[in-house]
Amino acid sequence: SVWAHCSHLDLFEGSLYENTGEPHQQGTRLNSSVYSPETKLSNHPSPPVQPLPTFEISENSVNKGTEQIRPECFELLKVLGKGGYGKVFQVRKVSGATSGKIFAMKVLKKAMIVRNAKDTAHTKAERNILEEVKHPFIVDLIYAFQTGGKLYLILEYLSGGELFMQLEREGIFMEDTACFYLAEISMALGHLHQKGIIYRDLKPENIMLNNNGHVKLTDFGLCKESIHDGTVTHTFCGTIEYMAPEILMRSGHNRAVDWWSLGALMYDMLTGAPPFTGENRKKTIDKILKCKLSLPPYLTQEARDLLKKLLKRNASLRLGAGPGDAAEVQAHPFFRHINWDDLLARKVEPPFRPFLQSADDVSQFDSKFTSQTPVDSPDDSTLSESANQVFLGFTYVAPSVLENVKEKFSFEPKVRSPRKFPGSPRTPVSPVKFAGGDVWPRGPSLTGCPSMLSPGGSLEQPMDVSGVEHMDTSGGCTSEASAPLPIRQPPGIGAGPYKKQAYPMNSKRPEHLRMNL
Repeated sequence: SVWAHCSHLDLFEGSLYENTGEPHQQGTRLNSSVYSPETKLSNHPSPPVQPLPTFEISENSVNKGTEQIRPECFELLKVLGKGGYGKVFQVRKVSGATSGKIFAMKVLKKAMIVRNAKDTAHTKAERNILEEVKHPFIVDLIYAFQTGGKLYLILEYLSGGELFMQLEREGIFMEDTACFYLAEISMALGHLHQKGIIYRDLKPENIMLNNNGHVKLTDFGLCKESIHDGTVTHTFCGTIEYMAPEILMRSGHNRAVDWWSLGALMYDMLTGAPPFTGENRKKTIDKILKCKLSLPPYLTQEARDLLKKLLKRNASLRLGAGPGDAAEVQAHPFFRHINWDDLLARKVEPPFRPFLQSADDVSQFDSKFTSQTPVDSPDDSTLSESANQVFLGFTYVAPSVLENVKEKFSFEPKVRSPRKFPGSPRTPVSPVKFAGGDVWPRGPSLTGCPSMLSPGGSLEQPMDVSGVEHMDTSGGCTSEASAPLPIRQPPGIGAGPYKKQAYPMNSKRPEHLRMNL
């Protein structure tokens, strides 16, 4: 049919060709007579041209069976996060395919994004990567669409909340718990690297948990595409405490930066803070570049060795920097109890399963946001044509929509972890201010690009990276497939509170990491 081969034509509203047989001024003309040897040799004139049928090209005539996704297809339920560029809502689909299902809807304001070329590029990259990458431990993009003034990303709703919140409750993780999360994260990073994508923003806030407690990486605004072996990039971005030295030095970096960040995250999980922190940004960077790694004595030998190999300042010597990438990391003895096939199939029982009452349960999210009335601001459709051209091709519908919902939700009672820690130590960094005066507890990302639960990033100006010296200084799993890893227990301590086991020799720890036992 003509429609099967019309992708190269300029489509326009109105008739495809005029009845006179002449081509439309915006279209491509098809010859009115068919060429054949018979017509060429004939002395008779060609028969008169017959009028061609007229076709209306519009949303209703092309792909007629495809559902048209728009904001009205979703009911706003709760606010999950907000930032300078927009909000993230919990929504329910009220019509069409997947009607009744709960999603997370990320709403971004075009007018805010197009002001900065980097923010525009980050937003487009995030949307493209979410479409390309499908993995059990990476958030699924279900729909993407736009209106005159806004961009919409409909993502799977991850009711387990952020790993950050779980880490805040626990204070630190036991090694078997950390091992489970790090193993799933390593599989997600390895998949991204196979696609030529560097993640570059690994931190607890960007790691979410689904309703069963499995990891899901989110926020792909800082990802760098088309980075394969031998290729480096020089963009200065990420969150300082988890940032690799080569990014800070702007000496060029590759996928090895993600393995440094995994090491920093592992250290945070096992000690209560990232490995290098200072009173302000400059001092933190100085420590990352110069200070010796200090390892608590209670860590097992396997954990200590893995941390040393991930947190090597020489990127070429870092574990995972070789051709094996994730396989090198996963082969380390720290992960010796992991059955990787079972882990990928999500057959390994997570150490924490959120206690959820219903599919729209938001108990694992910050009540500072969920208590707000969900309102999507009026659409501003006054953007220029050139600004709207930037986001051509943004619309997307996941293939899984046609297969209906992939997983059913389980509401069986789940037991919360008995380990509670009311006041965990965090890195002393300046709070990040968001729209509406909201304050987030961790260090800022060095970009205005949106994330899943902080769609606008910081409203502060991006860090001046003309030179580091000029910077502003004001400022456990138990299953047949994965047995628990051992953790040292000091003599004389019985089955007491977990924090006494996790923090032996408390008096010898740095003051900002000491526990009030």
